[in-house]
Amino acid sequence: MKNSGFTLKKRLKSFRYAFKGVFLLLRYEHNAWIHASVALCVIVAGSLIGLSSTEWLFIVVAIGTVLAAEAINSSIEALSDLVSPEYNEAIKRTKDLAAGAVLILSIAAAITGLIIFLPKLTLL
Repeated sequence: MKNSGFTLKKRLKSFRYAFKGVFLLLRYEHNAWIHASVALCVIVAGSLIGLSSTEWLFIVVAIGTVLAAEAINSSIEALSDLVSPEYNEAIKRTKDLAAGAVLILSIAAAITGLIIFLPKLTLL
């Protein structure tokens, strides 16, 4: 790819592509709907309980990493399907590994949420 230099117009255009990617993720990817719904519930619960700034940092990072991993997983799946529309064991392994990465991050995010929320819920 040829580097034709930095311009503000090009940077703004790249943001438009990135926002389109977020839109595509939230519009078409069913698992992203689940992650976004859980994230919304966590944000509402955190607002009601009154999380500290540090706790919010962990929540934001957890939500961001899970949604980003889901976007990467969806990208890998779409590209894999284009490259090999027929069944291919290597493609299956690649897709399974990407989905496994999302699962690992989702479990880590859930544990983070439990560490933050459980002590606050037992005080209620």
